[in-house]
Amino acid sequence: MTARIYRPARNAMQSGKAKTRQWILVHEPSVAREVEPLMGYTSSSDMKSQVELSFDTLAEAEAYARNAGLAYQVQPDHQPTTKRVSYPDNFRNDRKAPWTH
Repeated sequence: MTARIYRPARNAMQSGKAKTRQWILVHEPSVAREVEPLMGYTSSSDMKSQVELSFDTLAEAEAYARNAGLAYQVQPDHQPTTKRVSYPDNFRNDRKAPWTH
């Protein structure tokens, strides 16, 4: 059983940074998902796929995985790049593309 430790990126549809400060440990699926024949739902018999643990630091998440005997992979932390945008730039004379309504 392997686990994945990552820090989630912020939601692209919102500017807030909620739920991006903690490290998340999730178990990789050990059983393939299958389609239930009666209703057509996708299901899995793997109960660990429903478990998601959150930790304040990466060291805490790694210590938990080592103590539990889990093989784990750490995904690097995503650092967003900020794009500086200014409203008056929309009306500059030397714009690359013409401004239209």
